[in-house]
Amino acid sequence: MEARAPRPGVPVRGSESGRPVMAALDLLGRRWTMRILWELSQAPAGFRELQRRCEHMSSSVLSTRIEELTGARLLAPDGDGYCLTRLGQDLMEALNPLNAWSRRWAEEMGPATAGGVE
Repeated sequence: MEARAPRPGVPVRGSESGRPVMAALDLLGRRWTMRILWELSQAPAGFRELQRRCEHMSSSVLSTRIEELTGARLLAPDGDGYCLTRLGQDLMEALNPLNAWSRRWAEEMGPATAGGVE
């Protein structure tokens, strides 16, 4: 069964509107998606190397996410592995402000404790 990535204009989890931002959030909110994109933003990788970098996620989940991200045109086969497409690189660049915000948030929240409560 082929994995189907959310598409703009088509209803997605949590939204019947199919607005592009809702389709993007559905895709990016799937388990392991952001980690795969992050790892490939650092360097292209083959399936086994990507699986290793992602803390040995199951091969079935990795395979499904690769199919979805390829279908969404964020990844492409690259020789013996996968790399981000221009659209995937643009996404990672667009997330830079969120990364900066999250660092400010972490600073304001202070050190974490084992139970999550200070």
